[in-house]
This record gives sequence, structure tokens and C-alpha cells, in this order.
Amino acid sequence: MNFPCRILLLLAACCLVPGTGFAKSKDEKKRDQILEMRAEVLAKLFEQDRGYQRKIDRAEGYAVFSNVGINLIFASVAGGHGVVEDEDGNLTYMKMASAGVGIGLGVKDFRGVFIFYDKAKLEAFIDKGWDFSGQADAAAKSGDKGGQAAGAANLAEGVEVIQITENGLALQATLQGTKYWKDKDLNAL
Repeated sequence: MNFPCRILLLLAACCLVPGTGFAKSKDEKKRDQILEMRAEVLAKLFEQDRGYQRKIDRAEGYAVFSNVGINLIFASVAGGHGVVEDEDGNLTYMKMASAGVGIGLGVKDFRGVFIFYDKAKLEAFIDKGWDFSGQADAAAKSGDKGGQAAGAANLAEGVEVIQITENGLALQATLQGTKYWKDKDLNAL
């Protein structure tokens, strides 16, 4: 076999072997998907209200999460991923999960943006995660059609949360606990 063929075979083999720098691992692909979701969510948010870009620029940090929730009569469950970025540009990848009880029916795909104005609250969120409860909303949306009843709220002093419904149909009034924690696999890269 001549030299150029050997080089091509070596390059092809490297592309198939994980960890060689040529092929992306499953975790690297997941990180890329989360960063792409973050960029899309922030673009939509800034398009709706340019004031949020100034808020994020002045904040200690922010987080963006993608979440899909399902409500079936008396129970609701949801799960998702996200990323936190502090004012120095450090990224922390996180997971979220929730479960609750209440009256509801439907599926809702939404994005959450957290703006941290207090450094201690940002660090506590990253290091310990958070639990939240209580939710009431209505959403009927598919693509650009439909509407939603959701928005921004201050869940704790120094933290603002904005919820954007992507697609879904849900009518619910639930008491729901949501837990956020570091994604060990995605932060290990």
C-alpha cells in the first residue's frame, strides 16, 4: 500500500475511534445541543424584549433550560437539561427533573431562563441545585400559532425567571417540585 493510502486509512480510523479528537463523543454532542438550544432561546428572548440582553450583561450569571412536561389528570412529570454561565464565561451543565400532583392534561415544551443578580444565589444554584414548587398556567401553541399564559417571576430575591412555551397544549394547576443539579458527565469533559 502506498503512503497516501496509509495516511487516508489512518485518518479514517481516527474518525471512528472515540477520544481521538476527530469523532465527537455522545457527551460532546449533548453539550453542543444544549449550547445550540441556549443560543436559540436567547435570540427569541432578546427579539421579544431587548431589555433582557442588558439584564443578562449586567448580571452575575444566567442559566437556560429546556424542559418537556407531561400532565395526565392527577400527575405531572418533566425533565430537561441546561447550562449556567457566570460573568467570567464559565459554563456548568445541569439537569432538571420535576414531578407533581394536581389537575391537568397535556404536554408542554418550554424553555426557562434564570437571571442571577446575586453571586451567592448563583453559586448556591450551581453547587447545591434548587427545588421549586407551585405552578398554574395555560398554553396552546404549535410553531408560531397559538398563545400562552406564562412569563417572568422573581422566585427569590436577586433571581429572575422567564418561561417561554415552545410547543404544546396544556391546562394545569399543579403543585410541582423541580430539582436542578450538575450533570457530572457533561461537566467532566
